[in-house]
Amino acid sequence: MNLKEKGAIQAAVSKLKFRTQAFIDGKFTDAASGKSFVTENPATGKPLAKIALCGSEDVNRAVKAARSVFEKGSWSRMHPNERKGILCKFADLLETHADELALLECLEAGKPIQDCCTINIPEIVKCIRWHAEIIDKLYDHVSTTGINNLGLVVREPIGVVGAVIPWNFPALMAAWKIGPALAAGNSVLLKPTRLTSLSALRMGELGSEAGIPDGVFNVLPGPGTSVGKAIGTHMDIDMVTFTGSTEVGRLFLNYAAQSNLKRIILELGGKSPQVVMADAPEIDSVAKNVLIGAFLNMGENCSCGSRLIVHESIKDRLLERLIEFCNEWPIGDPLDYKTKVGSMIEKPHMEKVLEYIEAGNSENAKLVLGGHRVLEDTGGYFVELTIFDKVNNDMKIAREEIFGPVLSVIPFSSEEQAISIANDTNYGLAASFYTKDVSAVHRISRALKAGTVSVNCYSEGDMTTPFGGFKESGFFGRDKSIWAHEQYTQLKTIWMQLD
Repeated sequence: MNLKEKGAIQAAVSKLKFRTQAFIDGKFTDAASGKSFVTENPATGKPLAKIALCGSEDVNRAVKAARSVFEKGSWSRMHPNERKGILCKFADLLETHADELALLECLEAGKPIQDCCTINIPEIVKCIRWHAEIIDKLYDHVSTTGINNLGLVVREPIGVVGAVIPWNFPALMAAWKIGPALAAGNSVLLKPTRLTSLSALRMGELGSEAGIPDGVFNVLPGPGTSVGKAIGTHMDIDMVTFTGSTEVGRLFLNYAAQSNLKRIILELGGKSPQVVMADAPEIDSVAKNVLIGAFLNMGENCSCGSRLIVHESIKDRLLERLIEFCNEWPIGDPLDYKTKVGSMIEKPHMEKVLEYIEAGNSENAKLVLGGHRVLEDTGGYFVELTIFDKVNNDMKIAREEIFGPVLSVIPFSSEEQAISIANDTNYGLAASFYTKDVSAVHRISRALKAGTVSVNCYSEGDMTTPFGGFKESGFFGRDKSIWAHEQYTQLKTIWMQLD
């Protein structure tokens, strides 16, 4: 289907079927309470569907099914080639239904359809396929021993995994969790946020269609106060992997301590620096990359490069180009293929972003672009691309994660000062910097305290590279790559006496 044409998009939207029940033990089912909640289109402020509001009883049902199938071994002990084949078929089905998933994401998250079609949904297919393909290419180890002993070091699936994901990249974050978790042989309870459940529920259905056994992949929509807490405190869940705010990440650490000391993997917030040295490469290329880092997905991105730390000698020239290139980022209807800036996820979040913009004004940062709500007549929650100049790193807009399209420009005069400003944050998820100096590339890459550092571009790497943070941006684990796969397993030593 050609979703570049408005008529084709509207026709496809009219044919969409929303899955609104929880997906437990291979079946769609109402929440045990019978309750539901409304999910809306943030670009219009209008309701889309009523979704099953799950609670602790639903979590118990899903855990029981997940544990039962895990102990039976129909997935956990399935031959690696067979498990690989099913996950490859799952990836194929996701690809076949890519347009449908893209539309669900666009409608429920306010994301531009162009991004959904060209970035988000293709990446979920790559993720599932990558982890499927690695299943039969991993080897266990034999330790060095004397002739009378044999020491084996093997990896086994950890068991039942609770995966709690955010609303900013719903299907992609689901794939980052379920890809390695399922590939390793685990059973999974996936909890999407109450704001974006539709794509996750469809993924559960497609997984079942691909041949994932009943009970292995469950989807439980609902709020964190009910479903999230029930997952975090459950005594029969072996691991929780969470992407979201640092505040909620702390709760999951507490839940683990209060329950069964389950393994906790946290990928949390960020306040990522983009450092532009005086000898940066071609200025237009730098400007375009900086805008991607700052405004991709409306700035609703944990690795958002929201702090532009730029050498004072080129600051004004770079800022001029940034403002000019913002004209290439039209804001509007996410269903329009030409749109590059969609809506904020919900009204309270839009209001929070606007409060940060007001804080920047009150602290005497210089507003040079945007700063307002727009397109109010649509009923949607749109905020202009916003740039503040003359920011210092002590200002609220430079310290706190805004999660919106707000860029703070901070000047520096020396490399030491640039690194100091970049690292002066509680977070450490990502960083990028620009220079032509090869020695500086190695020196600064090592000096920046971040889990991912990109050089002369804005990037999170690809599926082969681990993604996760330092400091308050993460705890223990990584998404993507072989490291993600291994963290959903546990090590076992088998020691044999041979004489």
